[in-house]
Amino acid sequence: MAQSAKTRSTASSIRSKIERGGERLWRHEDFREQPFPAVAQTLSRLTRNGTLQRLSKGIYYRSRPTPFGPSRPNPRAIQKLAEQNKAIFPTGIAAANLLGFSTQIPKRSEVATNSLSLPKKLIGTETKVHSRRPEAWKNLSQQDAALLDFLRKRGKSSELSPEQTTQKTLALLKTDRLLERLLKVADSEPPRVRALLGAFAEELGQHPGAQRRLRTSLNPLSRFDFGYFASLKHARKWQAKELSQRETL
Repeated sequence: MAQSAKTRSTASSIRSKIERGGERLWRHEDFREQPFPAVAQTLSRLTRNGTLQRLSKGIYYRSRPTPFGPSRPNPRAIQKLAEQNKAIFPTGIAAANLLGFSTQIPKRSEVATNSLSLPKKLIGTETKVHSRRPEAWKNLSQQDAALLDFLRKRGKSSELSPEQTTQKTLALLKTDRLLERLLKVADSEPPRVRALLGAFAEELGQHPGAQRRLRTSLNPLSRFDFGYFASLKHARKWQAKELSQRETL
């Protein structure tokens, strides 16, 4: 009987806190002072009776009435919440935009993550997710990951000419030891990206030890499509494919 009264008291305390909080997102961590089983049970009960909306495992939303129906969660707020638990990075046009290679605004959100998946209710049902990025990406900043993604795409999301794209990329890699940080995670990248990083490092005259490591990691018989970066001085040395006549026009 005493335990039942304690459980009811805990549930009442959680419910009161949610009602006082108004419109907002709630997580199990917001009730750390309470026993986890009681929190999970109460949040589940409040979801069933319509007080809360379950967005993802352990994440709930308390709406408010509006003339157009119940309010919806703020997209940026739930994106930030998703980023607290999973590493999420810009990719595609969003990555090119962040780096200054493009002014386009993508019609459809596109993100990359080191996780197997991302909860669609948190990032948006229309968002395209590129999963299974290497675990090494977890320690990258948004800019570093964006440039690594840009290299994976061979620079082809750039609005600049191939020559301008290459020069701008070289300038970025010289800034704030960015090339050094990317070389630290290069071993987990596909062979083409390793070759590209090696070609950039050689053109900048930096990190000869890393260059040797990258070169020995490549199959000497392979040839890689460098895309917009085919004009790098040492592209052929780093096993870039020869450009066709049409591609050089």
